[in-house]
Amino acid sequence: MTVYGIHASHEQIHPTELLAAVRRAEEAGFTAAMCSDHFSPWSERQGQSGFAWSWLGAALQATALPFGVVTAPGQRYHPAITAQAIGTLAAMYPGRFWAALGTGEASNEHITGDGWPRKDVRTRRLEECVEVIRALLAGEEVNHDGLVRVDRARLWTLPREAPLLIGAAVSPETARWCASWADGLITVNAPLDRLREVADAYRDAGGRGKLHLQVHLSWAQTQEAARRIALEQWRTNVFRPPVCWDLELAEHFDVVAEHVTAEQVEAVVNVSDDLKWHAERLNDYASLGFEEIYLHHVGQDLTPFVDAFGEHVLPEVTA
Repeated sequence: MTVYGIHASHEQIHPTELLAAVRRAEEAGFTAAMCSDHFSPWSERQGQSGFAWSWLGAALQATALPFGVVTAPGQRYHPAITAQAIGTLAAMYPGRFWAALGTGEASNEHITGDGWPRKDVRTRRLEECVEVIRALLAGEEVNHDGLVRVDRARLWTLPREAPLLIGAAVSPETARWCASWADGLITVNAPLDRLREVADAYRDAGGRGKLHLQVHLSWAQTQEAARRIALEQWRTNVFRPPVCWDLELAEHFDVVAEHVTAEQVEAVVNVSDDLKWHAERLNDYASLGFEEIYLHHVGQDLTPFVDAFGEHVLPEVTA
């Protein structure tokens, strides 16, 4: 049966409010959760950027839900530090934590003052980071000289079983590459044909583990309100790579998004006041083989969304 979880957006909501939201989501019937790991929001209107790793410890303690995080080792995080963070949470909460690894965005990584590498270099850097992280989680002492450097690193606190390292991809090409190393795949909602291409690329390349999907959506009591929320909060997130990879500041995203329309936002966000319509979209995604689906309401007030989807949508998709 497909798992339906809630996505906690640190870019948009204060961590205290996010913690209350995931606790309420658990009570409402959501059975998993995941979160973003950002240093900067996508827009000044979003206005938050809590530290995901601190919050994850609190959220795992406050609920019984399994949690995942999408993170980018290699620049902002040295891979040994990422491995230590993953290992500690997995040791404290066995079987309840996974991490998805991606190549990152300049908006988070430029803060180190280092240059932002080309995409092919970032891909090679992530390959090295995965190798380092897996070795450390296996209890090995690691030395590595490459795009990242590691000197005699060893994790002293280890989980009984290494958690899953998931590959993050939005294109079939990246999905095929993830199949070479990942324990599963995560992507974001797109037209069904595109999602099928991504999923098939991963499976056809021998990819193992579950397919995960993050679904951006906007729901409100009226269609007008749902559209207003989506446009206000998520219009800076309509841009395809490399734009979304390479812009550095929230102000930059706000400038390039000044003339984005509601119709453009609805191409990347499921916008409707009709709960049955949302349930049908989720069933469509599940039919493609996505086994864990995480719902990201792009508004900043999660309580109405959690309550409405818990009462009316989850029963429809889990029946």
